[in-house]
Amino acid sequence: MTRFLFKRILSTIPVLLGVTIFVFLLIQLIPGDPAKSILGGDATTEAVEALRVEMGLNESMIVQYTSWMGDLLQGDLGYSHTLHTPITEELLPRFLNSMILTVTSLFICVVLGVILGLISALRKGSIFDKASMGVALIGASMPVFWIALMLMWLFSLEMGLFPVSGMYNMRSPGGLPDLLHHLLLPAFATATVSLAVIARLTRSTIIDTLQKDYVKYFQSFGLSNSKINIVHVLRNSLPPIINISGMQVGYLMGGALFSEVVFNWPGIGQALYVAVTSNDYPTIQAGILLIAITFVIVNLIVDLLNVWLSPKLQDSIKSNAG
Repeated sequence: MTRFLFKRILSTIPVLLGVTIFVFLLIQLIPGDPAKSILGGDATTEAVEALRVEMGLNESMIVQYTSWMGDLLQGDLGYSHTLHTPITEELLPRFLNSMILTVTSLFICVVLGVILGLISALRKGSIFDKASMGVALIGASMPVFWIALMLMWLFSLEMGLFPVSGMYNMRSPGGLPDLLHHLLLPAFATATVSLAVIARLTRSTIIDTLQKDYVKYFQSFGLSNSKINIVHVLRNSLPPIINISGMQVGYLMGGALFSEVVFNWPGIGQALYVAVTSNDYPTIQAGILLIAITFVIVNLIVDLLNVWLSPKLQDSIKSNAG
């Protein structure tokens, strides 16, 4: 197992390297001159050329990538010529704010999705099952920004239950309760689509697990249905649920970008929105890189969790090692 874990962690290194190459080329292949876009159309040729030299754009792509990677390994994400500040100082606090929103959204969609899916599977064909899966199907079809706007209109503007924007009350920040008060609406808006996906997958997985022979075997011994459903059925259904939950992290981070703009949440999505509108290429590059690396790391954690929860996978790994 130790050897497998070591190999699995090592295997992420070429993936992360590939991510850096992809992100670098993605920005490099954007049409136009980044220096001219930053300075504007009225900039002189001398000013544009000076900025190109400062940004290293006069060097070959290999030299630019090597220099960029060298800075990354030292924790330097570059310099924003639009904001006139190091990108690390600008993005890292916002990235942490985005992680708060994403993790809360993940918690909401996993907990509610598993509960709804479990109840629907155990009451297959009931009114609750049909209603919850119907709502889940509708929820999975809605864009995040529209859900965010509707939640803001209903619960903030009409009912006045939640603040319209921000992360804290600027006049009198109230610590954790104030943060949660501002966090709930954008987190729920971000989680809605993934919640629907997880609920539907959980339902189908548990229905399939309930048909297994070992469930009937436990029932023949007179074990209570609640114990069978929670200890055995739900446990054996966890690997696919964890898999789909890990895959949803990328979608949640993408959805968080829209929620951050709508609710004015000071996260990396809002920073990327400003960077795109101001042609701040280094900030765009750094923001995309942080999101991509986070997604790779989350998938690594999901794989390790699946091995930990699945005795079959553990036996398979041990037999291959032997």
